[in-house]
Amino acid sequence: MSEDNGTTPVTFDSLNLDPLLLQAISRLGFEHCTGIQAEALPKTLAGVDLIGQAQTGTGKTAAFIITAIQRMLEKPIPWEQRYASEPRVLALAPTRELALQIAKDAESLAHFTGHNVVTTVGGMNFEGQRQRVRDEAIDILVATPGRLLDFLNRRDLFLDQLDMLILDEADRMLDMGFIPDVKRIIGYCTPREERQTVLFSATFNQDVLNLASMWSHRAEFIEIEPSQKTAERVEQIVYTVSDDDKLQVLYNALQQDEVTRSIVFANRRDQSRDVDEHLRALGISSALLSGEIAQNKRLSTLEDFKNGRIDVLVATDVAGRGIHVDGVSHVFNFNLPDNAEDYVHRIGRTGRAGESGVSISLAGEDDSFILPDIEKYLGHSLSCQRPGETLMKPLPEYDKPVKARRPSGPQRRPLRRN
Repeated sequence: MSEDNGTTPVTFDSLNLDPLLLQAISRLGFEHCTGIQAEALPKTLAGVDLIGQAQTGTGKTAAFIITAIQRMLEKPIPWEQRYASEPRVLALAPTRELALQIAKDAESLAHFTGHNVVTTVGGMNFEGQRQRVRDEAIDILVATPGRLLDFLNRRDLFLDQLDMLILDEADRMLDMGFIPDVKRIIGYCTPREERQTVLFSATFNQDVLNLASMWSHRAEFIEIEPSQKTAERVEQIVYTVSDDDKLQVLYNALQQDEVTRSIVFANRRDQSRDVDEHLRALGISSALLSGEIAQNKRLSTLEDFKNGRIDVLVATDVAGRGIHVDGVSHVFNFNLPDNAEDYVHRIGRTGRAGESGVSISLAGEDDSFILPDIEKYLGHSLSCQRPGETLMKPLPEYDKPVKARRPSGPQRRPLRRN
């Protein structure tokens, strides 16, 4: 969790944390706080509401989970006074992958304290989750908005005993249209004056700021590593290529020795599926991560990628939002995203935890229109170049995947016999 920001690092030992919590932090191999943790923890541990601007990969998840566990340890509720279905802490996230990652981090940090972490997300076993929320005393509930509302509307869950509300990636919730759901969820919560609220967002526009002020009480604002800074440790390369040449440039780049673990981003599901099928046909150890893949398959794919059983992950932006894997050497943009913020988020999948990384974008004719917006957002220009001979080598012979085609004319239906 440490990062070099040019100042004296803050140690977790200096924060007066409970020994059991410190033991879990030490077990994870962490000694020093990251910038966001050093800024946020003194405030949140004191019970202050916090609005923080920070990217993924900066350690913000640990900051709010450490706060949640420490405050529950300081104010324990006797077991005989606990009721099922009443979480003490709610962490709300926009995507299943992010929610599951938060829950995993929470379980690791609660390893010695025994706090119960429960996850409710869509696309997974509804009845299994329902049984847990109905029957268990919940300390930390990690949820996505849709599934949480299902349980609230059924009165399987109650949020009127909440001590702490955590809203992660609030800007993404806004982008994905979740704000009406979040407003309804907050209507079920303890009043803002009686709970602690922590909100994190990678970016802040006026809409996010208005919501943050409405949901929090006398919150303090901190800003750590603005969006532009996330790219500082990432070497950014843009190759100008025709759409027809993108696959061979990508394939040849993946053959380079320095490319060890990589993520390929495409804008649409059909594009990502097509790229994955071609890479696998070419003998690349590749797998697809997109919204059309069943949730259990997505989880197993992500685990295989983390464990090195898969070398290349092909993903869309929404699916990629939950990818938090250290050791990604390269990120490839098969095409540039329509949104400059998504570009920064994509390349932020490499260069994590103080490591360096490389981003390679394949810019075709259509991609050139978004480049000025990306450069303006980054605050500097991107050097575009033609790929060299090594990257332009013809593809080897392979069995090309066959695209399923929709019939060109109207579908004929068999005559109904009387």
